[in-house]
Amino acid sequence: MPCLRHTGLRHALFLAIGCLCLAAGTAHAGLSYRLTSPQASPGGPIELEGLLTNDTGAALSSPVARELTGQWVDAQGRTTPARFQLRTSPDAIDLPANTFTRMAWSGRVPAGAHGLLTLRLDGAADTLLALQVGAADLPGTQVAAGAASDADAAGTASVPPSATALAAAPATAAPSAPANGLSPFDTFRNAISSYEPVYFAVGNRDGADARFQVSFKYRLFSPDDPAHPGFMDNWYFGYTQTALWDLHSDSIPFVDTTYNPSLFWARDALWSTGDKRWSLGLNAGFEHKSNGKDDEDSRSLNDLYAQPEVNYRFDGGSTLSFQPRFKYYVWTDRDMGYRDALGYVDWKLRWAQDDGLILSGLYRQGTEGRNATQLEAAWPLKRTFLHMNGHLYVQYFRGYGETLLGYDRKSDPQFRIGIALVP
Repeated sequence: MPCLRHTGLRHALFLAIGCLCLAAGTAHAGLSYRLTSPQASPGGPIELEGLLTNDTGAALSSPVARELTGQWVDAQGRTTPARFQLRTSPDAIDLPANTFTRMAWSGRVPAGAHGLLTLRLDGAADTLLALQVGAADLPGTQVAAGAASDADAAGTASVPPSATALAAAPATAAPSAPANGLSPFDTFRNAISSYEPVYFAVGNRDGADARFQVSFKYRLFSPDDPAHPGFMDNWYFGYTQTALWDLHSDSIPFVDTTYNPSLFWARDALWSTGDKRWSLGLNAGFEHKSNGKDDEDSRSLNDLYAQPEVNYRFDGGSTLSFQPRFKYYVWTDRDMGYRDALGYVDWKLRWAQDDGLILSGLYRQGTEGRNATQLEAAWPLKRTFLHMNGHLYVQYFRGYGETLLGYDRKSDPQFRIGIALVP
């Protein structure tokens, strides 16, 4: 790519990358604790609940601590050992991507305790949980939990050792707290997750250009039992936006942008073998695509689709996924010829190492020799000298349908390189 000489161009590039980062958010896994009751009697039973969320975009397998230990601290600073035993099962979890699960441990309040106690859990030193023992000293006393803790400082006493990204988030045990123990923001954060890849890549064939994409999905219902979600708990609203940006023309215009909202039902593992080596998933729903232009440049189509997913887990720590998407066009102008150029099936194949190389490919076949091929490769930047978030990203595209505006025009082979927040 030739050197970018215009200051305005450099500013535009930095602004686009910044907007892409804000839109994508940061994938993470998190473990938060709360006491299920704000008040208890001296020597009485008390339950500690843990909420484990997995927003990483990949399945999470981890043990669950059979015992949690810590200290009760009274108002005078005196400490009493605290011990909680796991009462839920199993003691190991396999948590699908973008879901959460609850665990519970049972313990007892110190027999001679009175007034306000603070619980500090070993391995999560910055997480403080408050409990009123006996009658409250002041009417209207509310109990609040402490601030977030960092998993790197938390150790392995209460945080699953294989989930290195876990962090203890704030929890609230006030009487006015929501029934699920989460604030409205936490409920929203747990429901939103990545969907299609999120990337920004630049190429230089016939002049510099950039292609970028942002995408997310929002879970419409939160399951009461995350380990056994019901049918309605798997409905999502999705949104993906893909743009081609001309970087070599004087005004740096956008060539075309595709807006792609969808409503779909999806589950990562409808069935799996006992050893988890094979699993089957499904994504099916309705999607709309348009480019927001008027008159002769207007493009719009709708389709119903079904995308089965076959996954195979290798011993070396990688997963191969086959994800063909079958499309049936509805409420779409037949005279536009979308079916001929874009076909009825998107053939998708993906191979991903755990925290390593990710390779994916898409092939689409229309009529009269019209087809498209897209190949992608990504490598985590944390494993380079940069030690930064995201992935080094390379994309190759050839064929029809790179933009919705030019769906019936063939694009020459194009290589692009950039950064992927979600590969």
